[in-house]
Amino acid sequence: MSNHSIIQETYDRGQGILRLKPVFVPRRFAQAGRRLRLHPDDYYALGTERGSIKERWFSSVIPAMNGPLAPSDEGMSYVAADEDGSVVFLFKDAVEQLGSRLIGETLYERYGTWPMYAKFFDYETPLFHHLHLDDAAASLVGRIGKPEAYYFPPQLNNHLGVFPVTYFGYDPDTTLDEVRERLLKYEEADNRITELSRAYRIQLGTGWYTPPGVVHAPGSVLTYEPQWNSDVNSVHENIVSGETYPYEFLTENCPEDRKRDIEYILSLMDWEKNTDPHYKRHYYRPPLLCGHSDERHAEKWVTYGNPYIGAKELTVNPGQSVIVRDSAAYGTVLVQGHGRFGPHQAEAANMLRFGQMSGDEFFVSETAAREGVRIVNDSKWEPMVFLKHFGPNHPEMP
Repeated sequence: MSNHSIIQETYDRGQGILRLKPVFVPRRFAQAGRRLRLHPDDYYALGTERGSIKERWFSSVIPAMNGPLAPSDEGMSYVAADEDGSVVFLFKDAVEQLGSRLIGETLYERYGTWPMYAKFFDYETPLFHHLHLDDAAASLVGRIGKPEAYYFPPQLNNHLGVFPVTYFGYDPDTTLDEVRERLLKYEEADNRITELSRAYRIQLGTGWYTPPGVVHAPGSVLTYEPQWNSDVNSVHENIVSGETYPYEFLTENCPEDRKRDIEYILSLMDWEKNTDPHYKRHYYRPPLLCGHSDERHAEKWVTYGNPYIGAKELTVNPGQSVIVRDSAAYGTVLVQGHGRFGPHQAEAANMLRFGQMSGDEFFVSETAAREGVRIVNDSKWEPMVFLKHFGPNHPEMP
């Protein structure tokens, strides 16, 4: 059977809902938080040279920017065409073949592809203070800008790591000259640049939106991150938890003739947003309960208030059956419970081996989302809890 036929047959059999295979991504830096529900023996499944596995990606049509040792499809999602995931095809190929039937006319006409992905970000230690480029700066190196959002799911945070605090931007009293001085010390000594920032203690069950150009140092909590289809950074902090980062981390997404241009590097920041005296008021995202919630289920917006990405947390109570409708396509991961999701069996992962199929990740076409997905919670005791990530076209996103 041709790949074209397999994609169509899988889409039809799933009634417009695709079941995705888990995608785990290693990183060379920092320490793994070990909350990805991956078998303890598999955190170095790709070898010590690649680093430990610290992320799981969802509904991704792009590869991770992960150095010369990474395969070309690392980070890209695959759809399972059979029960055990022995026959798969790229989610990207499904988007290209099915087009608007899968992601809807609005997204297909505007972007020509599924424009976002989500990940579980799982670090035991805090990450470096860094920013993501905006579209104008990213275009100079052939990429696009990267807004992203955070939500801290209680189900995946049995421990909070060593530093459950996130830095955002710079203190409003900080001057650009002070930041320039710290960045010029990047290759000399610890630049201690978070001394110029401000930190917020992480509160489970809440989140933040981070625009491009805002410097941030995520804390050591497993984070659900809906984000734009990009992976472009500039790292301002050179030593974190005793680990040293080379100058290339600061300039890897700068044009070759700008890598020693400190004024250009500083220009990657949105200085007004970085020093916003009301940063929390503008970018903190407490959950917002949806009006259709009832005694059988509850749905909350957890990512909202931006022109790129949205996300919900859906809870179906024990023993309940509900039909949940959305006006846009979405990817989803089940983080607690078991039952049915449309025509598929669904169960939250407990402990996966690397490469193993699971029953916790799906992509719902716009047609299926509009018609409604029947979700049946087969447990008498535990709720089913889904995280759902959307592009920018959900008309009900606050």
